[in-house]
Order: sequence, then C-alpha cells, then structure tokens
Amino acid sequence: MSIRRTFLQKSLLLGLFLSLLAVKGECKLGPWGLWTAYASHFIDGQGRVIDPQGNDRSTSEGQAYGLFFALANNDRDHFDRLLNWTQNNMASGDLATHLPGWLWGKDKSGQWKTLDSNPASDADVWMAYTLVEAGRLWKQPRYTTLGRKMMTQIAQREVVNLPGLGTTLIPGPTGFQHGQSWMLNPSYLPLFLFERFAFVDPSGPWKRIAQSIPRLLRESASHGFAMDWVSYVPGQGFKPVTLQQGKDAEVPVGSYDAIRVYLWAGMLSAKNSRRAEILQAVQGMGAYLVNHDSPPAKIGVQGDPIVQDGPVGFSAAVLPYLRAMPRCEKMFAQQEGRLRGQRDQSSGLYGKNQGYYDQNLVLFATGYLEDRFQFGLSGELVLEWARS
Repeated sequence: MSIRRTFLQKSLLLGLFLSLLAVKGECKLGPWGLWTAYASHFIDGQGRVIDPQGNDRSTSEGQAYGLFFALANNDRDHFDRLLNWTQNNMASGDLATHLPGWLWGKDKSGQWKTLDSNPASDADVWMAYTLVEAGRLWKQPRYTTLGRKMMTQIAQREVVNLPGLGTTLIPGPTGFQHGQSWMLNPSYLPLFLFERFAFVDPSGPWKRIAQSIPRLLRESASHGFAMDWVSYVPGQGFKPVTLQQGKDAEVPVGSYDAIRVYLWAGMLSAKNSRRAEILQAVQGMGAYLVNHDSPPAKIGVQGDPIVQDGPVGFSAAVLPYLRAMPRCEKMFAQQEGRLRGQRDQSSGLYGKNQGYYDQNLVLFATGYLEDRFQFGLSGELVLEWARS
C-alpha cells in the first residue's frame, strides 16, 4: 500500500507540475494597454497615424511603426486599416510598385495630400519587415508577397555600394548624395531587420548591409555617442553633419534620430555575435548616465550635452540598451523609475506633453521588456501571442 500511495502522490505531483506548465504556456500578457491608448489617441478611423505636435501630419515612419505594433498585439483590424490607408494615400494605391512618400498633411491651400513623395528608407524597411513577418505569423501569403515586393524596390532604389565601406542603406532614393559624399542616418539600420531580410532573400544585398552595420556605427559614433546624421566620403570616413542647409543650419548632434540606435542595439538577440561590438560602439550613453538622471536631449560631437534632460521617451529608449550593457543595473532602475513616474493614469500615455514620438519609443521599449516581442537570432519576430 505504501508503494502504491507513493506512486499516486508522485503521479499527482507530476500532474500538477504538467498542469502548471500548460497554464504557463497558455498564459498571455493580456491586452496591451499602451497600444490601446496609443491607437485611440493617434490613429483615426481610416488607419491614419496622426502627429498632433507636427500639425496633424502623417509620416510613413508612423504608419510603419503602427503596423508593427498592431502585429505585435495580434490586432488585425488596425493592421489592415493602417495598411490600406498607407497604400491608398502614400503609395499611389499600390505598395507593390510604389514605396510610400514620407510626408502627408495639409498644404498651404488647405488641401490634405502627400507633401513629400520622396520615400524614407527607415519606414520602408520596417514596413517591409512587418509585412513579411505578418504573412508568416498570421499565415497570410498576401502580406509576405507585398513585403517582398517592397524589399525589391528598396534594393533597387535605396541601397548603394559605397567605396571603402561596402553595401549600405541610404535614407531615401534622392537628395542624399552630393558628389563623392553620401549622407547616412545610423538609426535607419536596425541590424535584426537586415538579418531577417538576408534569411528571406539570400540573393539580395541584405547580408552585405548587415555586415557593414557594426563598422558604420563604430566609425560614425562621436565619443561613443550615436549621431543623427553623418556624411561618408571615401578615403576620409565619417563626419557628423546636420540635415539642414544654409545659414540657419544647426550644429550636428545626436538627438531624436540617434536615440533609436541605442534602442535597436538593446533589442538584438543576446546570442547575436555582433551585439557586443554594436553596444561598445555607442557605450558613451551608458557612461553618461552614471552621473546623470536622464539621457541628454542633444549631445554634441565632442560628447558634451548641448541640451540636457531628454523627454521621457528617451528614458524608455535606453532601457533595453542598459539591460544589455554590463554593470548598468543602477542606471536601468533609474530610467525605469523616471518612465514609470511619468505615466498618466487617465490617458495611459507617458510624459508631460504625451508626445506622439515619445509613445512610439515607449511602445518599442516596454513591449520588448515585457516580452511581448523579441527578435530571434536570424532577425525573426518572436511574438508572445504566437507561442504554442
């Protein structure tokens, strides 16, 4: 009897253990409150992402990010509306043959339309990536087909082979080459996107782009800080520059574009062989935060803060980076506390002004840290809701 009782007890314990594993496997994080708040504040019924602080404009970047977050939350309704609006209003009705113009808004006569039809490659790669992964995760081949056709256009119009550097992504089809000088934006190059493209399309330029990214980040960073814009001249290398021209042009800085470099670096898979090199290239931010309460709003080319106390979205953006960096636990806790302290309970948004761009940075950072999404070793999107 004792043997039988022991066997039953072990069987019950095993059953309980397996039940707990099953519950854990089926346990979902639940609705993504920040995405719900974001969608209600910044996405209209048609699927247009609106930037209230930018004269209610819409950008291809905003549409691309919206698509990604909708996929991450298994939100097909918003996904399709975002996709349809983007295609109909920014891509001449067909993303398969037209990359989206980057800016849509009200012109001087009061007409709402595309204001700048030049595509922005950061939006294009995020949109193509999201479509390819949506097709795989939702088992909808039409999304994958559309994403791959966008990849073909990107390869044809926004990829160049720079002498002495190799293959890389330029910010858009026109306006970024001046003689033997090319203007580049380091934040347009999340490594995991191009690693995924290389897996999906081995014959494309994507593996070569991925191989050039660590060097580009390392050599374009100034005193360990990512810069918004840099120029590349063969034989001379990289130099921080400003996108603005003329007498009113500001000095080169690392600011609202560059903050994403730390975000993308922190979200790389821990198994990625290039992660340590990329984190080391922009180690200046970690060193800065040892003695400062928040990331700088603008950092100069000498590594000195031009404007301190960046917005709350900057604190969110550096969280994955700080978690990935060694010996940054204290800085992580400090920035996490700043982020938590600036959440508005009534709106569900973050920051004193609850800016549109801040919410995008917070969505990326918190969605990643909450394990709603991860990027695998080959850049594949790993989603909490899709796990078996």
